[in-house]
Amino acid sequence: MAKLFFLISGEHESLSFSELKAILEAEGFEYTLTEKLDQTVRLEADQNSVTQVKRRSGYTRVCALELFTCQATDEAIAEAANATNFKLVLNTTETFAVRIRRIKEYSSKDQTMKLERKLGKHILQNTNAKVNLKKPDKTFFGILTNHKLVFGIKLAEIQPKPFVERRPRKKPFFHPSAMNSKLARCMVNLAHAQTGEIVLDPFCGTGTTIIEAKLIGCQTIGIDVQKHAAKGTKQNLSHFGLTAEAVIVADARKPPLTRVDCIVTDPPYGRSATTLKATTSQIVEETLAAAHTLLAEGKRICIASPKTLNIKTTGEKLGYKHVESHFAYVHRTLTREIAVFQKTCEAKKP
Repeated sequence: MAKLFFLISGEHESLSFSELKAILEAEGFEYTLTEKLDQTVRLEADQNSVTQVKRRSGYTRVCALELFTCQATDEAIAEAANATNFKLVLNTTETFAVRIRRIKEYSSKDQTMKLERKLGKHILQNTNAKVNLKKPDKTFFGILTNHKLVFGIKLAEIQPKPFVERRPRKKPFFHPSAMNSKLARCMVNLAHAQTGEIVLDPFCGTGTTIIEAKLIGCQTIGIDVQKHAAKGTKQNLSHFGLTAEAVIVADARKPPLTRVDCIVTDPPYGRSATTLKATTSQIVEETLAAAHTLLAEGKRICIASPKTLNIKTTGEKLGYKHVESHFAYVHRTLTREIAVFQKTCEAKKP
C-alpha cells in the first residue's frame, strides 16, 4: 500500500470524489481514505491503481505519490522537507522540477512561486540532481489546500483535451440536450462498469455514454425509441473509430434484452428533449422498473433526472438500494440529480 494523493476537479467536487472511489472499487483495489480536502484526496492504495485511475477518470487531474503533508507555514514546510530523504526518490543522474498548485484562497500566486523555488533549492542541495523546468525526469508536485501542503512526486496527469474534443458540438450528430463527455464518463464509473462488461444505455441519444464506456473497454448496447437517434449514435461512434455491440430502435421501458451488467442513462427531459407525450416522472419510473429485471443482484444503474423529481424515493419504492446522489447545475430551470442505485431485491410494479 502506497501513500497517494489526487488532485480532483472543482467542477463537481462530490462527483469527482465519488468517481475516484468508484474506480478503485470497480478495479478491485483496496484503499484506506486518509483525508479529504478541497479538491484533494489522500489515501493509501496499491500504486498500480494510478494506472487505472488515469485510464478511466473524467474528473481526476493529477495522481501523485505522497512524501509529506504539513501545515502550510514556512516553519512546518521547512521541517517536513528536512525530514524527507529525497535521495530515495531522485538520483543524481535525473532532472527534476517543482510545481505547486494552489486551491481557492489558501495562498497567493506569489507565495506559490516562492515555495516552488524554496523547495527546488532544498531538493537540489540534498540530491545534487539537476533542474529541468521544461522536460524533467521527475516532477515534484504539491497542493496548497485547507492551509496545508500535500507534497510528493507526480505519477500521472490526466489531460482534459480528449474530453473537450468529444464535447457534444464536436460530434457529427448533435442534439442540444446531449450530456458532456466528462459527466458521462463519470456516470459509467459510478456504475462500477468493468472491462468487458455489458453497459446498457436505454436512451442512447447521441451515443455519449456508450462512447465513454467503449473507451474504457466495456461492451455496449444502446437503445433509443427514435430511429434517427440510433442512426446518429452509430455515426458518432464511427467518428471516434468505435463500434457498439448493438444499437437498437426500441422502447426503453420494454427493452428486448434479458441481462446486462450495468445501466447508465440520461432519460429525456427539458425543453429540447422528446418524451413522446409521456411525463418525465412516468419515463423514469417505468425505466427503473424495466431495468430492475435486466440487472443481477448487486449490480448498478446510474441515472440522471431533474432534481425536482426526487428519484431517490422512486428508486427505493421499486426495490433498489439508493447508493448516492449528486447534483449538477445545468441552467436556471434545471439541476440534474445523478443517482446511483443497486439491485438488492425483486422489483415492485410502478
